Amino acid sequence: MTDMILDKELDQTALARLQLEGRLLNAVFRGPTSTPERIGFRGELALRFGPQLADEARPPELSCEQVMAVANAGDLHLAFFAGWLLNFEHLKDVAEVLGDALSPDGKYFLFCDNIDLSSRYQVPYQRAVFYVLPIVESTVYNEILELLYLEKAELKKKDTAGKLDAVADAALRFDSPFEIISYEKGCELMGPVRNPNENRPV
Repeated sequence: MTDMILDKELDQTALARLQLEGRLLNAVFRGPTSTPERIGFRGELALRFGPQLADEARPPELSCEQVMAVANAGDLHLAFFAGWLLNFEHLKDVAEVLGDALSPDGKYFLFCDNIDLSSRYQVPYQRAVFYVLPIVESTVYNEILELLYLEKAELKKKDTAGKLDAVADAALRFDSPFEIISYEKGCELMGPVRNPNENRPV
């Protein structure tokens, strides 16, 4: 399938504006899934860009990484979104970037590096509610499989689109209540921000 067709199909979804703004980066997958009328994305969501010099591409200063998302053709909202943040405080950036693509009916998950390992929250922000969880199993994919009781061995039989469909379908059925806190309270409770470059060889 050509990029032109992919873009045409993506243009009918809530992912279109994010693509137009150059925010859908490092795509592991972008395109139709196995579910009719559904477009999926796995990659990185740019939250803030650095200064642009001439025609050079702007590298993001801040990103939500390990993103998994799906949107349906003709729907103005994202049905499902999950991603990783180094700092809980950047939930605000995610919410503001996604903006009108968020819906009270969507299921949105953020795995944050600096919240207590025993904590799970629901954080209302703008039009949506975010499920906020610690990152324990090292990747969003592993974390969300565990949260949604999905067997990795079973998903290995599926291609990338099929895996994303399985995760999104399970996420859309998810309704376990967590402690509800405000964004401001979350900022008070969050721990220090880890330096991701610490202890790396130079």
